[in-house]
Amino acid sequence: MKHLCLVLYYLIGKRMPASDGYLTFGAKKIRAFLVKRIFDRVGQDVNIEKNVFFGKGAGISIGDRSGIGLNARIQGPLTIGKYVMMGPDVIIYTRNHDIQNTSVPMIDSGETSPRAVIIEDDVWIGARAIILPGVRIGQGAVVGAGAVVTKDVDNYAIIGGVPAKIIGHRTHQPL
Repeated sequence: MKHLCLVLYYLIGKRMPASDGYLTFGAKKIRAFLVKRIFDRVGQDVNIEKNVFFGKGAGISIGDRSGIGLNARIQGPLTIGKYVMMGPDVIIYTRNHDIQNTSVPMIDSGETSPRAVIIEDDVWIGARAIILPGVRIGQGAVVGAGAVVTKDVDNYAIIGGVPAKIIGHRTHQPL
């Protein structure tokens, strides 16, 4: 069933209209139906936008009322909490090229072992942000558009830049 849903997602679901368009043809519901059978865990009322690429979907979980933005590229192991907003063109990496062995060309060196990315509840990730392997983004944090996140992000921190740095803090308000 997972393989069939993967094929249907990449052939049909991925190409359906964005969720906020005038004529969506049920794209949000169809993509949610498919990823529930592909990802490890999918909460209620998730929104996977148009043209999201997630490989085979292995090791990915997404919580209630969270979304993955237009044209995003993500890979597992990845945990996305509840109430997470993600802008368009976000990239989340969990592995990289292995560059340690200089006696072998990098193209032949393979990949590093995957390092999980964890995005906690109530996080906003701005457009075109890039999150690198092993990063934890704390509850209530805001990642500015275009930021390159190389280190863990504290709860309620506002970060931006390349590499991302703290530029402010949100006031803690319980949901």
